[in-house]
Amino acid sequence: MSPSLAGALLGLTLGIGLVLVWARLPTRRRATLDDRLFPYLRDAPQPSRLLAARQVGGGGVLHVLARPVVTDLARRVESVLGGSASVARRLLRAGKAPDVDRFRAEQVVWGAAGMGVGLALGSMVWLGQGGSVVRPLLIVVSGTGAGVVARDQWLSHEATVREQRMLSEFPTIAELLALAVGAGEGAVGALERVCRLSQGDLSAELRRCLADARAGAPLPTALQGLGDRTGLVSLARFVDGMVIAVERGTPLAEVLRAQAQDVREDGRRAVLEAGGKKEIAMMVPVVFLVLPITVLFAVFPGFAFLRFQI
Repeated sequence: MSPSLAGALLGLTLGIGLVLVWARLPTRRRATLDDRLFPYLRDAPQPSRLLAARQVGGGGVLHVLARPVVTDLARRVESVLGGSASVARRLLRAGKAPDVDRFRAEQVVWGAAGMGVGLALGSMVWLGQGGSVVRPLLIVVSGTGAGVVARDQWLSHEATVREQRMLSEFPTIAELLALAVGAGEGAVGALERVCRLSQGDLSAELRRCLADARAGAPLPTALQGLGDRTGLVSLARFVDGMVIAVERGTPLAEVLRAQAQDVREDGRRAVLEAGGKKEIAMMVPVVFLVLPITVLFAVFPGFAFLRFQI
């Protein structure tokens, strides 16, 4: 290696080393106003995190851009379908906030998803058969309408499933309330104890009643709100019994036990009715599948013997 080339390599290495060392040295910047005031404001209370500005990312930008369009479409769906009172009622039954505008926006999103599926199916039909675009257009419109209607039906399903869970929890909750009242607890104390020891949808509704009572509402009014938010007749009777017991001073434990027994009888009756319906449905495979095969096995040897004799 020539001396000039070795010197050049040595100079390049030293230059790279100096650059790296300079890059790792702490940079001295001018103190800002925040840096000067921070030692004096160190003991100040921290601001609420709810007031902090959120950084808008890619998904947030898409949400901000699509929100006005979805809002306008939701208003159009509301003007076409209507039924805001029914939607709010079902939202309460499903355990959600009665925000009809949000539900309409969800219907718009479901309709857009249905339109996407309809576009895919319509494109396949049009590419496979060709011809007019009327059939693909009908498929797209049907997919959009099916998405909007599917969200409405799913809300009804959610409300029904939640009420069934509450109905299954109700006898146990009523028995626990009766035990707490029989042990000497008052109505509010019994509700607090049962809500603290139990979990479920009915317990959540009872906690909401207690929150309303703590906020200043009378306990009968808070309990009546529970009956208004649900569509269960047995729960409405339970609330009426508790309200009458609290207002008139009747024995609350006996009322709760009677209500729990009534709910169990209703459940037993519902099971018997479902069994009767299933019995009829079970006759279909027996009549149309098992019985013909049995008759065939019984008659076939006779036909075979007659054929052999002939």
